[in-house]
Amino acid sequence: MRLVTFQNTRIVLLLGVLVVTAAVTLHQLVYTRSWNKPLEVVILPLVGDRNLATHNYIQSLSERHFKSIESWFEREAKRHDLSLSQPVSIRLGPQIHVQPPPFPENAHALNVVIWGLRFRWWAFRNTPEIDTNLTMVRIFVRYYTGDDNQSLQHSLGMQKGLMGLVHAFALPQQTAQNNIVIAHELLHTVGAIDKYGPSGLPVFPQGYANPTRRPLFPQRNAEIMAGRIPLSRYRAYMAETLNSVVINEHTASEINWFSN
Repeated sequence: MRLVTFQNTRIVLLLGVLVVTAAVTLHQLVYTRSWNKPLEVVILPLVGDRNLATHNYIQSLSERHFKSIESWFEREAKRHDLSLSQPVSIRLGPQIHVQPPPFPENAHALNVVIWGLRFRWWAFRNTPEIDTNLTMVRIFVRYYTGDDNQSLQHSLGMQKGLMGLVHAFALPQQTAQNNIVIAHELLHTVGAIDKYGPSGLPVFPQGYANPTRRPLFPQRNAEIMAGRIPLSRYRAYMAETLNSVVINEHTASEINWFSN
């Protein structure tokens, strides 16, 4: 009898957790896509390697390093006739000293789901001063000094939990491209999806800044969720700054900019 009662209690508790989680997720989805007031975003830096230069770079960071992201959102909001003139408000948070769980090498669906749960728990435990703000987007930026031949891990943005993990170079000359990646992952948290194929090339027409341009190539800008400027159907290069990146109609629709 006691065993049955314990099992029933456990089931009720699990159902309660699921209901609360679903309610929080729904609240976050509706609030962050309403665009009634600026979406609050906090940048939380981490040291990704043991290089002293990485530590020094993080110590030199200030909110001005990320100001171009705010300005870019304002420009694109105006271009899409969004009623809110300042879509996002970005601030620099404290450095995080505990490393996130490593992304699984065998990234099949179940492993990714488990990692996502572990990552959300890690974020909850390591950002206690903001964990009560359910509608704040947390972007963890993991910096590496790197070298010319180093490629970084793939960055991630998650709508559930409103958080992203960006891998970035701790180099002043890389700040502009780092901000493109941050803006890309930030848009994932509010519903935007990737618009590039397995080869990394932008998908036509969704991944093109101007798919109706004649002639089609070369494109002049990159679409933010594709990240590259197409020169032909088989060649594209990375945008260098947000000045040459846009939000096209497909992405605007995904983040609910068309209803404003």
